[in-house]
Amino acid sequence: MNFVCENIVYNELQIKGYDVYTGKTKKGEIDFVATKPNKKIYIQVAYTLVDENTKNREFNAYNSINDNYPKYVISLDKLNYEYNGIKHINLIDFLLDDNF
Repeated sequence: MNFVCENIVYNELQIKGYDVYTGKTKKGEIDFVATKPNKKIYIQVAYTLVDENTKNREFNAYNSINDNYPKYVISLDKLNYEYNGIKHINLIDFLLDDNF
């Protein structure tokens, strides 16, 4: 199911006009780095974050990124798992957000 969520996010980023690619870090990868002129965001995607290992993996993927561009974790969870300045967004809310 995680693969399906990633495809949905990828397609939506494309629809919203972003250039999208996978980011590489020293210890892994970022699901999506999305750019527009004068805008850059990082996105991790997970089906759910209720498992502590999954939550740690998704949020800790950003540990080696030292810039100030917005970082997001998108999942189907309705609870807000925002952590350490990294925003958590429900997938449905992401799809409906025209300001992204």
